[in-house]
Amino acid sequence: MGYGFSREDVDFLGGAAGRAALAEVDGLELTPATHLRDLEQVRRRYDASAAALVDTVRLRRRAARKLLDARQWLFTDDAMQQATPTLVARQRARRLAGRAVHDVTCSIGAELVELARTCPSVIGSDLDDVRLAMAANNLSATPTTAGRAVLLLRADALRPVTVGTVVVADPARRTEGRRTNDPAALQPPLPDLLSAYAGRDLAVKCAPGLDFDRLDWAGEIEVVSLDGAVREACLWSPGLTDTGVTRRASVLSSSGAVFELTDADTDEIPERPPGEWIIDPDGAVVRAGLVRHYAARYGLWQLDPRIAYLTGDSVPAGMRGFRVIDRMELREKTLRKELVRRDCGALEILVRGVDVDPDALRQRLKLRGAQPYTLVITRIGRAASVFLCTAHRDGH
Repeated sequence: MGYGFSREDVDFLGGAAGRAALAEVDGLELTPATHLRDLEQVRRRYDASAAALVDTVRLRRRAARKLLDARQWLFTDDAMQQATPTLVARQRARRLAGRAVHDVTCSIGAELVELARTCPSVIGSDLDDVRLAMAANNLSATPTTAGRAVLLLRADALRPVTVGTVVVADPARRTEGRRTNDPAALQPPLPDLLSAYAGRDLAVKCAPGLDFDRLDWAGEIEVVSLDGAVREACLWSPGLTDTGVTRRASVLSSSGAVFELTDADTDEIPERPPGEWIIDPDGAVVRAGLVRHYAARYGLWQLDPRIAYLTGDSVPAGMRGFRVIDRMELREKTLRKELVRRDCGALEILVRGVDVDPDALRQRLKLRGAQPYTLVITRIGRAASVFLCTAHRDGH
């Protein structure tokens, strides 16, 4: 659960004495092996503030790759875990550039920092006084937003207090310490949030595990991945999206590359036998239901209409591809014999549409060779097929 920060803690940590103390504590290892020794050292020097100092330094270290400006930020443990990664928040801010925006669940300000870069008027509100104080610190501690006029206020997200703004919301997805995909279990509940801002321009961050087909949403559902990991879904009201777009996949990279695909793109692809390569689309594309659109853009086709694996005779730049060297039936005895013949050792197993546990299969095969291979196990029609492939690579 982490340390329970108070407003007094925030005032101390954000002041000159607190910043100096944090710099000193950051010089400690703070590893499990040194925990007791380090904590005792901090307690001797800073007494009642020791826990707040140690937890803040640990949180900053954990947040470093996720939140790019967080070296001087303040967090609670829950707020850090739910904070939107900088590059994802930056992508949303790009779409809202030039608009007046009100983040009604601003927490410690991860979204506000990015919105302040692109939007002329930004308001953040929350019910938690501690998080609001942390947001004020974080905005002032970020060079690109220090001095920018961002209004912070204490307000209930379900009680609108602004007019004419785009509303941004990020309902908490944890109940009793566990993640939930139930829209009614979010805090605030998603149905209540949508009702409170009916008719307004609205962007709501949600878990990518929501069942979008059961969600009565007239606008766009965007699924966002970062460096290959699906991070979130975002609901965009009709006034904030392009005409005819109801699904979007945004594939982001730490390099700064951005790839976008929508259901307004063509999904016309040929039906052909498996090609030389199997391609595993990015998770955002799969979760957004845009596999055929992805294939159409790059001249690929599907192994099976109901399976997300694609195939083709080349791998477009940046895609994950597996070169097919053999195709077999799913018979373990035959499969093991062939893998042993090929001196297989390290074996990656990818499965879609077939009830196979990759770890259990790998253990049963008992391979001790020297060559790495990949197995792609999937269903084509009614039958399971196994494709033996060389180790995956990015196309160039």
